[in-house]
Amino acid sequence: MKLVVGCDEAAFQLKERVKKHLMEKGYEVIDVGVYNEDPSLYPLTAEKLCQEIIEGRAEKGVLMCGTGIGMAITANKMPGIRAAVCHDIFSTERSRKSNDCQVMCMGARIVAPETALMLLDRWLECEFSGGGSLPKVEKINEIDQKYR
Repeated sequence: MKLVVGCDEAAFQLKERVKKHLMEKGYEVIDVGVYNEDPSLYPLTAEKLCQEIIEGRAEKGVLMCGTGIGMAITANKMPGIRAAVCHDIFSTERSRKSNDCQVMCMGARIVAPETALMLLDRWLECEFSGGGSLPKVEKINEIDQKYR
């Protein structure tokens, strides 16, 4: 599986840990930045990451900033993207199993690095379960198409 990662300066160190962790597990990783701790505009990184998914160069992505909130808001503006903030095991699992999210967002000021890696592993293990959630995700997709 090909994954894409991105962050702002607040999460640069976490992104580097996440990238290393994914590569050690055998994933191909695209890094869309940032590449240091200089101030940056996180919406630009979120847009780049989502574009990789939209254009089929990656299957899923992980966005990181101070809280994960701004990245999720920006990612959800992109057509066809479903992103969720994942700071605990339940929201992490539900983002995949119930909402078929392609983008996981985390906050480096919220979750410890080891917790972030554990959540990431769980997120990657989970698959969309369909079932009762399928009509809801289909409706999300309809709304997305309606306002493009």
